[in-house]
Amino acid sequence: MSSGRRGRISDDEINEFISKLQALLPESSRRRNASRSSASKLLKETCAYIKSLHREVDDLSERLSGLMSTMDNDSPQAEIIRSLLR
Repeated sequence: MSSGRRGRISDDEINEFISKLQALLPESSRRRNASRSSASKLLKETCAYIKSLHREVDDLSERLSGLMSTMDNDSPQAEIIRSLLR
């Protein structure tokens, strides 16, 4: 790498990152993007997917909190849930 290009990402590296991002998206997104999509479109879809994962985590956290509030803290079920969260 020449000193003038230090810190810059090559086109090959960008293409590799795009391929890796596409592989991380759910199967339905990958099918939609079977043809080479633009990097900006892929980044937008990746951000939307991450936001949906955050919403899912928040929902699951609320459901778990509700479940834990109905359990006896010393019950075997509560202990199992605590062990899974460690």
